Formats: sequence, structure tokens, C-alpha cells
Amino acid sequence: ALARRLACTGLAGIVSSDLARARMTAAAVAGACALPLEVTPLLQERNFGDLRGRCYDDLGYDPLAMVEAPAGGESRADFSRRVEAVFAHLLERRRRLGGALAVVTHGLVIRAWLDLGLIQLGRQPRPARLANTSVTIVAAEAPHRVSLLDCTAHLSGGAGEDSRSLSGG
Repeated sequence: ALARRLACTGLAGIVSSDLARARMTAAAVAGACALPLEVTPLLQERNFGDLRGRCYDDLGYDPLAMVEAPAGGESRADFSRRVEAVFAHLLERRRRLGGALAVVTHGLVIRAWLDLGLIQLGRQPRPARLANTSVTIVAAEAPHRVSLLDCTAHLSGGAGEDSRSLSGG
């Protein structure tokens, strides 16, 4: 559904997290738009190390609120530095392409960009969560204002996500 939505929008490029769930979505978009797909681990979700694959409800605490690095994982500060660096890379990539760039990443990455002030909401309220495959449009020029946030208009007929799913905190 997302690939159909973006197929004729004039995208100049597509960059994705290398995690399978994002890469598979990005590959569908790249195919629909006849674009090569660039993947990078810099767009990955925060690395929660040894907590991966465990039910958050069974932990007794909120791992998304952790400042320190879980065993084998990434601290909030390390994650922030990584997503700030990839944001700069994406701006340069878009500049070189000279057109719109689709970025397929994860909810915590987008939240970090908001928290770091790299993208600006303006008058839009910050959503409690970001839906999987949602579309957010950010201006290429500073102050990188968001013109569309967490839009899932392309999902219909029950294709939306389960309200119990975790997407971006």
C-alpha cells in the first residue's frame, strides 16, 4: 500500500534501515518507483542488546526510557549521536540527488530527530506513537519543518497495525 502511494510522487532516491522490516518495505517502494535502494545500519532502531526479543511487559521497567545502555546495547546518548549523524548524511544525499528522498526508518529514530530539534513540528501535536509504514514529510531546508506527520491514509480495509503493537515508543 505504501509503495502504491509513493509510486508516482517523483522521488529521486530511497534510503532505508538495513533491518529486515524496514528494508522489505523500502524494497517495495524502490520497485514501485524504479529507484535503487540504499541501505544503512545508521537508520536502525536503537540497539537494545540483550533485551531484543524479550517481552517488554515481562521486564518490569520501560526499556524505551533507559538512558544507559542495556547489556550489549546502545545508550540513549550513543543512539542520539548516531541518528544526528545519519540526519546530516540524509541531507547531503538529498542535496546530491536534487530531489525528494524517501527515508524508511523506525519510530524511535523519528522521535529522536524530534527530540534533538532536527525536525520541527510547528503547530502539529506530537503523536503518542508513530504507526508502522506511516508517512512523515519533512522540508529539506532548515528549519526542517514537518508538513505531514504519521499519515496512514494508504492503509485501508484493516491493513493498519494492531493497537497493542510497539512502534516507536
